[in-house]
Order: sequence, then structure tokens, then C-alpha cells
Amino acid sequence: MITIGFGLAVAVGTALLSLPPATRSGQRADLVDALFTATSAVCVTGLVTVDTGSYWSGFGQAVILLLIQAGGLGIMTLATLLTVLLSRRLGLRARFLAQAETKSLDLTDVRGVVRRIVLFSLASEAVVAVALTLRFATAYDQPFGAAVYNGVFHAVSAFNNAGFSTNADSLVGFVADPWVSLTVAAAVILGGLGFPVVFELARTWRRPALWSVMTRITVVLTVSLLTLGTLVLTLTEFSNPRTLGPLSGPEKLLAGFFASAMTRTAGFNSVDVGAMRPDSLLASDVLMFIGGGSAGTAGGIKVTTFGLLAFVLWSEMRGERHVHVGSRRVPGSNQRQALAIALLGVGAVVTATFLLLAITPYRLDVVLFEVVSAFGTVGLSTGITGSLPPEADLLLVVLMFAGRIGPLTLASALALRDRTRRFELPEERTIVG
Repeated sequence: MITIGFGLAVAVGTALLSLPPATRSGQRADLVDALFTATSAVCVTGLVTVDTGSYWSGFGQAVILLLIQAGGLGIMTLATLLTVLLSRRLGLRARFLAQAETKSLDLTDVRGVVRRIVLFSLASEAVVAVALTLRFATAYDQPFGAAVYNGVFHAVSAFNNAGFSTNADSLVGFVADPWVSLTVAAAVILGGLGFPVVFELARTWRRPALWSVMTRITVVLTVSLLTLGTLVLTLTEFSNPRTLGPLSGPEKLLAGFFASAMTRTAGFNSVDVGAMRPDSLLASDVLMFIGGGSAGTAGGIKVTTFGLLAFVLWSEMRGERHVHVGSRRVPGSNQRQALAIALLGVGAVVTATFLLLAITPYRLDVVLFEVVSAFGTVGLSTGITGSLPPEADLLLVVLMFAGRIGPLTLASALALRDRTRRFELPEERTIVG
């Protein structure tokens, strides 16, 4: 149902963007461009084959904005409701204990859950839109109507981790502006945390001992990856004359933090990504592949998947039979789900990179960056998207669609298919490594 729903949304978006009024020229858009843009918007990715501000008309941009909103709300709602659905598969005693200890979402209040998600999303977008509108109107002398439009567009795009911008250079013009950069980064981080985590933090932020395993992993890894990404990207690009080189010390740190936050997976850029050094691109690949929080608008394999695998590795190195996160033991089924999602993600990235290298003339680091950005629904690009052949665009369309709904549907399918085996075969160890 999730796959069909997102597929229908992409089809409707493609049809609307194929209409002549959707382009500024009044001519019908190329079908591949319309399909690529619609998929990127619904999957809240941000990769584009044509410039959003100059190619699409006001009608076309409104369609893109609605597709972003539908895709972002759809992901948050479906992921949260699937969490509720999977929780119902627990035994009655376990469900009561889980609710009593974590004060989680009411398993019977589906309407309430959806209502709170919609209100939370719209309220967050409204706050960001007001802040950006005031800045655009007062500091950049934009007419009030244009400031409101740009503020709303970037607020919706940021909160939903889409990365679409009406500016041809994204947010490069605001690289030294902390008001715009930090506001957009805050919206991206908030949307990427996920509604269950935000909802739990709103009630128990003063009592970390009561946090669930998902909230604990999401918060710790989000802060850690943001900090590590800021340090790595700032240091690797510190003296690059085409990116951070001309900026002052505080401005370099701001730009480094913004770049780190955008890999979580928003797609805005305040420096030229194509001018980054190979080591910076590789660091960004890792951050984009990990992505953001579960049940949020971010993509990637999710920080919960990565964090859970890190705890599995730590427990294995210590020789422990069970994996513990805080005061909780993680079931083996969760560990297998995380491993399956991570390995399938690696397989998808490697396969798509091989195919793109075969049909395009670009070097490995650039192609890998584009592939990881599409799979992680990030939207960052080194600038090659618009010059790719149609078959490469279609490959990225498939990758964006799979990267958006793949981890969600795969995790839920694996969890719902978990069943007890009524017999066991004789055990035999094999050599590993």
C-alpha cells in the first residue's frame, strides 16, 4: 500500500508538471524531467535536472511544494503508524509495560497521532517561514510578497528535508548569514529526528533515563554525527579557495556546520559542492548513507540502524551474548533487521554506482556522491545531474524511490514476518574472517 500510494503521487505529480502551464516557457516539459522532479519532490530528495526557480512557473513550483508536503507528511505519518502497528504485535503484558515505562503513543489513538503529526509539521513550518520571511524582507530588500513566498517555500522544503530552492545556487548567497543558515539547519534537524522522538523529548527531555532505545540512539548519534561532520568538513575544506577559503573563522565554522546538517538529508548547500575535495565528498557520502532518524523526513538507512549495528559490534567485541542499550536488551530480530537494511543499502549503492560509471564519463568519487545522495534522498549534487543521459536519470529515479520507501517497508515487513521456528537444526560453527 505504501509503494502504491507513493507511486500514484509520483504519477499525479508527473502529469501535472507535464502540463504547459507548469513551465515558464509555456511549453510542455520533457517527460523525463517531469518524472525526475516529481519523484524527487515526493521522495523529498531535492535532486533536479532543471533549475526550479527559472524553469518551472508559479504553478509548477506550487505543484512541487504540494508534492514535498505530501511526501514529508506521508513518510512521518506512515512511519509513526507502522511503529504503532508493530507495537500491537507485542504481547498484552509487554505492551502495557512498554507504555507505562516509555509513555509512548497511545496504540488506539490513530486519529490523534495523525492530527498531532499534521499540527506539529505545519506549526514548525510556519515558525521557520516567519523567521525566513522577516530576514529576506529586512536584510535582502526583497518585496514583501516575494519574501513571504521564498520564506514559505524554503520552510516547507527544509522541514521536510527536501532541499528544493527557488535560487539557482541554493543557499550559497547566505553562506555567512547565521539567521538563514541556522534557521534552515534547525528545521532540517527537527524534521529529521522523527515525530515519535520529538514527542517523547517534549515530555521527558529532563529525564534521559526514561528515554526509549530509539530516542536514546537517535539523539546521541544525531549530536555525534553533526559534531563530527562539522569538524571533518570544516578542516578538509578550511583552505580550499573555492569553498571555505575566503571566509572568516566563524563563517567557516558556520558553513561547516551547515554542510554537516544538510547531509542528514536536506540537500541545501551554502558552498559549491562540486568544488569540494575528494576527502570531503567521501565524508559526506558516509553521512548521507547513514541519514537521519526513523519516522522522520530524513532518508538513509537511519541513525537507529547504524547505531544498533554499532552496539552489536561493541557487544561482540566484549564477548557478550546479548546487546544492551542503556538499561534495555535489544532483541535478535531487531539486530537482523538492521543488518538486512544496511547490507541491502550497500548493495543498491554499489550496483547503481557501477551502472552509472558504465553509462557516464564522470569519475568514481563524483558518481558515488550522486548515487548516495539519491539513495539517501539527500539532494546534494556536484552539478552533474542536469547533464546526465536519460537512462541515468531514470536509474536515479528508481534509486530515489527505493531509498525513500525501501528502508521503511523492508523494516516493517521483516518485523511483521517474524515468527517462532518450531524446530532447530544441529549447530555447526564455521570459520569467520
